[in-house]
Order: sequence, then structure tokens, then C-alpha cells
Amino acid sequence: MGSETLPRYEHWIEGADAAPASGRYLPTEDPFSGRVWASIARGDAEDARRAVESAHRAFTTGPWPRLTASERGRRLWRLGDLIVAHVDHLAEIEQRDNGKLGTEVRAQVRYMGDYFRYYAGLADKIESSVLPTDKPGVFAYTRYEPKGVIAIITPWNSPLTLTSWKLAPALAAGCTAVVKPSEFTSASMIEFARLMEQAGIPAGVVNVVTGLGPEVGEALVTHPAVAHVGFTGGTVAGRRIYELAARGLKTVTLELGGKSPNVVFEDADLEQAVKGTVSGIFAASGQSCQAGSRLLLQSSIHDRFVGMLVDFIASAKLGDPALPDTQIGPISTRPQFDKIMSYIELAKSDGARCVFGGRSRPDLGAGQFVEPTIFVDVRNDMRIAQEEVFGPVLSVIRFDDEEDAIRIANDIEFGLAAAVWTRDLRRAMMMTERLQAGTVWVNNYRATSFTSPFGGYKASGIGRESGSETIKEYLNTKCVWVSSDLDVPNPFIRR
Repeated sequence: MGSETLPRYEHWIEGADAAPASGRYLPTEDPFSGRVWASIARGDAEDARRAVESAHRAFTTGPWPRLTASERGRRLWRLGDLIVAHVDHLAEIEQRDNGKLGTEVRAQVRYMGDYFRYYAGLADKIESSVLPTDKPGVFAYTRYEPKGVIAIITPWNSPLTLTSWKLAPALAAGCTAVVKPSEFTSASMIEFARLMEQAGIPAGVVNVVTGLGPEVGEALVTHPAVAHVGFTGGTVAGRRIYELAARGLKTVTLELGGKSPNVVFEDADLEQAVKGTVSGIFAASGQSCQAGSRLLLQSSIHDRFVGMLVDFIASAKLGDPALPDTQIGPISTRPQFDKIMSYIELAKSDGARCVFGGRSRPDLGAGQFVEPTIFVDVRNDMRIAQEEVFGPVLSVIRFDDEEDAIRIANDIEFGLAAAVWTRDLRRAMMMTERLQAGTVWVNNYRATSFTSPFGGYKASGIGRESGSETIKEYLNTKCVWVSSDLDVPNPFIRR
């Protein structure tokens, strides 16, 4: 295919395509075929400035701030319906861009519609309070007001889903936004932005600038008109964004890395726990921040469980993610593929024993595949147990009893998620209290909902996404004092 026939994606600014100021573009590849299938605008600080100024105008002088909260909600509901109506197109673009299973991406995009409809319903339910005070002659109450322009920066593993986690509550709150998707997976976000006008979202309310993080992302975070930054990605990048945002005293929500423990006790339903383990680490080829990448097994069931796990995963079909019977697809980017393979070699050199997988599959597609990989004899101080691999690599760690399990599970810088498998209600409740994680599943793994808050402890992030309280991440609280006293009191006497 000649380059002249490739689709070209521009920025989306002020409700229209906008060419990059530099005139430069980046190729975007299909992870399965390895072919470049489109090009995207390579933005810079000038493009970021144009997008932020567009969002700021829409927030301050356009029709958006004049809409009632109920009308905002109706338009967000319409957007949710449009997402569902275009699910096949959006999912096809995203699947081609990041290599996830077509069936999974389609389900994710369809669920996006529910996110926008949920926050559409919350838009006119942001209730203020009348405050009882100890001051006579005054009436005090609170107001919640939108913060302003929100910078949204998302990764390549689930670009549309992770954008919706931020964009839906931000718009419901009355904010405007500039979205910077990963340079590896930008096309689906541009296609999504084109639905805004049909939903009645005014031009400039949602803008998209594509390109590299240092060239675009940092310019967005540091722009003085940006009030809040929502970021999902790695912990190193998250720390950098937090540092830059702090210089402007901007608020942030950061959903960062994870190395989540999946704890299986000897009294668990082992067949269900095996399925939960596979779902936790091998779904999406392990490219998930909440992946259950540390499997903690009670010593008494260790060998039996590992055997069951190997038997189960041995039947998994790797291949073309567009085919409905494929169960494990390629790694989304070549740099990530190389990183995963380096961690596999590191684990072997540190003494971990590979009992399944551990190889790449050059015979599949463009060769960007890693077999589901299981390591045993892993100590919790090994790098394979402490650092986020973000791939289909499972570290199996033995434990003796509850105290040992808690010690190992919490001995990590991350705290995004955890799971416990047991039939003992007392044990389950005790573990949920003592595990240091923002989400704890009992006898299941990976369940999330637009109704439930999601976020991490420790180095896994700041703030929460999803759930009704998240909308307040995008609101400022104002306290209003109204005097009912006709006489202004003596200013030298403190009230």
C-alpha cells in the first residue's frame, strides 16, 4: 500500500480537522500485521496552545456555559446513544490500532455508552448545601462550579474507555477538555470526537491534539488555562505530570501502574480461582494496569494449582485479534514487546523457573506476540515481582498463612488492586480490610463499573475515577455568605 493511500488524521480543534502547525505526521501501525495503516498529526506546543484556547473560549464565552445542567445531561445522553450506534466502526479502528481482541474492544466501546448516560443522569443532580453557622444575621450556602479546561492524557491499551472515564464526568460537571491520546493509538479518539456535533456538544468543548508526550503532553499540562489534569499511564510519566502540574497548582487525577496480588487460599474453589487468575493476567495480553500479575498461592495447594493453571492456559489460541475465536492477541507496540521479553530473560537470570511460555511467537502475524508465561520459584524481592511488566507474565509466589499473605501482598510500591479467593467469610473480610489496594475483589477478578470508584493507593495514583463522587474531581466548591443584617457591624470587632 502506497503512503498516498493511507488515511491521515489531523488534530480536532474547534469542532473541525486542524493540520499540525509543523506539518509533520507520525505513522501508526497495526500490531498484528506490522503494517502502517494511517498517519496522525505530530503536534507541538503551538497545537496544544490552539486546542487549550479553543477549550477556554468554549468554557467562558460559548453556548456551553449557558446550558442548564439538565440540557447538558440530555446532550451527553445523546452522545452515549451515538457511541452505541457507531460501536462497530469505533471498535474496528481501535482494534486495528492497538491489537486488542475485537470482541473485547467492541464490548468496551459499547459500555462507553453506559458511562456517558450515567454521568448524563448526574449532571443535574449536583446538589449544594445550606450551612448552619454560628454567625447571626447571615445565610451561608455552597455552590459547585466547573473547574474549567481539563487536560486528559490517555495510554494505548484502552484509549476510548480510559478517555470516557475522565471525559464523561468532566462534561457532566460543565468543564471543557483537550484530549491527548497515545501516539500509538490516536485514530479512534479522532473518530469519536467527530460524534460531538451530532450530539449537540458545541465546537471547542472537546478538542484532540495528537503527538508525542514531551512535545504535546507537557505543553498541555503547563498551559495556564488548564485547571485540572487527568492522566492514565505509567508511574514514571505520572510523577512527571504531577511535578509539572504542581508548578501551576493544578489539581490532578492519576491512575498509574500496578503489580496486583491475586491471593488464593487452600479452601478456595480452585477451578473458579484458575479462571479468575487467567482473566486477571492473560486477558488483553496482560496489558492492563489492574492485571493480577502476582499470584500468591498457599503452599499446601501450590503444585496442584500451578498444574491446573498450566493445563487451562495451554488451550489458549493466539492469533489475529480480529477473528472471533482468537483468545490472546499481539502486544500493542514494539517497544512494549521488547520490554516484556527483557523482563522474561531477567526473571530467568534471577532464578525464577518458567513452567509455561516464556517465548515470543515470530510465526504469528508480524511476530509481536508473547506466549502466556508463568514463573514459579519467585521471591517477592525479585524485579519480576516488584516491577510492572505490562504483559502476559505471571509471577507465582508461595505463602504459608494469612499473615504471610498480607505481608507479601502489601510489600510493593503499588496499590491499585488485589483479589482474595476463599470460602471463609471471616478471612475474606479481614483480607479486604488489610490489603493496601484501591479495589479488592473477593472470588472474582477485573469487575469494574461506571457506578464504582476506581483508583490506587501509594504509587498507583491519586484520586478516583467512576462512581458518583468522581464528578467532584472536576468541580470547585464555593461558599457564599449573604448578610440579612441591615447594619454593617463594627469592622474592628471580629464576628
